[in-house]
Amino acid sequence: MPARRLRQELEARGGQLSWYLQAEPKARHGRREVRAIWALTDPELNAYVGSSGTHGSAWPHLAQLMLVERHRLTIRRGRVVDRESEQIPFITSAGPERFDARALLGMIRGHWRIENHLHWVRDVVFDEDRCQVRGGAGPEVLAGLRNVVLRLLRQAGTAAIAPALRTYAARPRDAIALVVSARASR
Repeated sequence: MPARRLRQELEARGGQLSWYLQAEPKARHGRREVRAIWALTDPELNAYVGSSGTHGSAWPHLAQLMLVERHRLTIRRGRVVDRESEQIPFITSAGPERFDARALLGMIRGHWRIENHLHWVRDVVFDEDRCQVRGGAGPEVLAGLRNVVLRLLRQAGTAAIAPALRTYAARPRDAIALVVSARASR
């Protein structure tokens, strides 16, 4: 079916399709990524999604179905040495009048920024998953202390958390000065 006819049928049903393509202007960290997103609003499709599941009823607040396609090139010495592609489906209750494809891609990227800046640091740098403190309020207290450390380091302008932790572990006076200076700047 030609794209124009498909779009006309979609609009006749009260739906719409938006898309956005984002390409990194140059390679960063040896990678170049191209991302495309398609956001589809189709009342018929939205009514069907969920109805085929175990509950047999449509998802009441589903507004858009999205597909994000990522292509990543790994570049070494100016040559492409590896290619990766993946497609990831998403759903949202935000309608197209609130967020078009470009805005949705920005929100998805923002989510991964949080994942990479917070959860990855907690999982890898602090090795939180292997912590053996399991009882009482201990896990919550340790998580809170880790968050305080991250906030202090980020306020001090630290980009690389692991080297900063090693530096402050070797220089306890500097670590105390960091805590005191943060308290004084309140």
